Amino acid sequence: MPSTAQALSQAVERSRAKLHQRALLAGAASAVPIPGLDWAVDAAILSKLLPDISKEFGLTPQQIDALDPHMRDQVQKAVAMVGSVFIGKLLTRQMVLRLARTVGARMGTKQFAKFIPFAGQAIAATVGYGTLRYLGQRHINDCVRVVEHAQSLQAGIVTPVNA
Repeated sequence: MPSTAQALSQAVERSRAKLHQRALLAGAASAVPIPGLDWAVDAAILSKLLPDISKEFGLTPQQIDALDPHMRDQVQKAVAMVGSVFIGKLLTRQMVLRLARTVGARMGTKQFAKFIPFAGQAIAATVGYGTLRYLGQRHINDCVRVVEHAQSLQAGIVTPVNA
């Protein structure tokens, strides 16, 4: 887990770079006018991306289990307070699909847009990129909040989780 503000900032930057790269891939898959392909690609990307982001912050199940017991308790408390269902957990297909459903309206627009000649593929690609970016950035933000809150709990400082 990043222990300094600089280490945390570097983890955020690495995570954003991974997110951007994979969101571009999702956008490209969204432009292909094959029904359902984008959903499958998005689910596959998310099932690999979210654990990769968690790993950057030291928040995979294995990394959390390797912490000393006191710090592990602090991290688990921080995860519970932030309310993330993806940090420190093994992702299942159902969890990824539930996450994708949270932005279902965007996905529906993407499916519909594919059938508009020329501009439809561009719209679908943009929506596909934006959807994955949104979900990934939300996970990065949750990871940052967990790390910051765990650090404040360890230091004995109580801070609001939504800050």
